[in-house]
Amino acid sequence: MKKMAPGYQPAILVFVALFLLGGCAIRPQVKVPLASIEGIPGHFGVGRIIHLETGKAISFDELISQLGSADVVFIGEVHDNPEHHLIQVQILQALMSRYGPVTVAMEFFQEPQQSVIDRYMGGDLTEEVFLEDVDWKKTWGFDYHFYRPLVLLTKEKGGRILAINTPRDIVKKVARAGLSGLEPMERDQLAGVIDLGNEKHRTYLRGVYEKHSRKNLKDFDFFYQAQCAWEDTMAENIAAYLKGDRDKMVVFTGNGHIIDKFGIPGRTIKRVPVSVSTILLYPLTKRETISKKAADYVWLTGDYHRKRPMIRPRPQRN
Repeated sequence: MKKMAPGYQPAILVFVALFLLGGCAIRPQVKVPLASIEGIPGHFGVGRIIHLETGKAISFDELISQLGSADVVFIGEVHDNPEHHLIQVQILQALMSRYGPVTVAMEFFQEPQQSVIDRYMGGDLTEEVFLEDVDWKKTWGFDYHFYRPLVLLTKEKGGRILAINTPRDIVKKVARAGLSGLEPMERDQLAGVIDLGNEKHRTYLRGVYEKHSRKNLKDFDFFYQAQCAWEDTMAENIAAYLKGDRDKMVVFTGNGHIIDKFGIPGRTIKRVPVSVSTILLYPLTKRETISKKAADYVWLTGDYHRKRPMIRPRPQRN
């Protein structure tokens, strides 16, 4: 048998060693996004629905059953997250199936647009004319196809869509010049009573303000006034409707307007005695702890990052 020279290693052993070393090099440890609930042991991953008061995961059927006792259900979203819109349709469909037609209140429409919405829901307008008349691209701007299933489902089931938002230009003006900078006609389009005295809400919004670009929002007090005016006006529009119609209502809005019930939910309850439930659709991107007061329920979802469309090279001509 032929002897190997000192230091010689069979090629196969060298290959295995390199493979193992390479395998270790290309497998960095990645922390899976997980959420813990404040004061409660354990953690939860994407896809779980958590009842925050108990810190327990529940099934979708359990969620729908528990929502039966609420007069108003607030469902939050991240506006450009497609998964959130799919979940919203799922919840609305289940609520309508179990409890019958509901009124659907939407941040995405402004109160002056109500007559146009009613005409569309009544079959007097085509979808194309409807979107033109509400000037969707200017007044909201996010892809209508995210919201179309909610509108069509409500229309099909005989529900009503309630526009609760205030004209965007007025809110922007408050954010730049404060409530005192409004003309009387502009002030009349906001809630009669605007609560600026919730210090916990103020602290929360201070954190939001500090994290975002503030090119045109140089005064935090004006920013805070705008947020409160915005949320009190939506709450006032909801309360005015509920005083005349106590059917179950589902409210769709951004997460920031319902977190900790600081915004629309708490301001609605002050105006009309109703029971509410809040659901945060929460993109989980890291390991973090969620406050038990953030909502009644949190549905953990994936995150979504807009991707630029791939630009394909043009074929060369001969």
